[in-house]
Amino acid sequence: MIRVLIVDDERMVCTQLRTILSAADDLMIVGEAYDGAEAVECVIRHRPHVVLMDLHMPGVDGLAAIEHIARFPAPPKVVVLTTFDRDGYVLRAMTLGAAGFLLKDTPPEDLIGLVRVAADGHTVLSPAATRRLLSASAGRDAAREEALARIGELTDREMEVLACLGKGLSNAQIARRLFLSEATVKSYVSRMLVKLGLSNRTQAGLLASDAGITATAEAN
Repeated sequence: MIRVLIVDDERMVCTQLRTILSAADDLMIVGEAYDGAEAVECVIRHRPHVVLMDLHMPGVDGLAAIEHIARFPAPPKVVVLTTFDRDGYVLRAMTLGAAGFLLKDTPPEDLIGLVRVAADGHTVLSPAATRRLLSASAGRDAAREEALARIGELTDREMEVLACLGKGLSNAQIARRLFLSEATVKSYVSRMLVKLGLSNRTQAGLLASDAGITATAEAN
């Protein structure tokens, strides 16, 4: 028997999934969870083979739960359930260790088969979801290339300040991070905005995020 845990904050969704999956003789629903924290507890308690995980839940969300579950010895296969209101979340889930993703409107007969595929250790990707994710990824790649071109003429120090803005750091935090005075940081920010043709530091932070240069900056 394939042991399945269902995680979704909408109880009606859980009920629908339970009804669909219970129709298969080789699938056993071992539990339901309604937020990420409860999902982690249920994995420990019920030891499922497959977890169907919603991402957008109050409290502890699906991303945090996936990251935690992935650290377990012999973790279950976690398949993301998504409506694709935020494609970036699915990319993040895959990076954290999700075994695949399915749209919530996947036909019942397909859902049963895909749960079996996930239990066998294969990646599960809904065809419609895959097309949309690839399209979203292509858009992000284009945005990254455009952002990198825009910041190409910044100095190394300006790039460091921009990376800090991408993390949402204040001038005081940036000053401590880079061993500068707040006045100097303010001057760098002003010059960068002019160079990049931006109106404010929020736009600069978004540009840093698109360019992928925020990871090096950490608040003290």
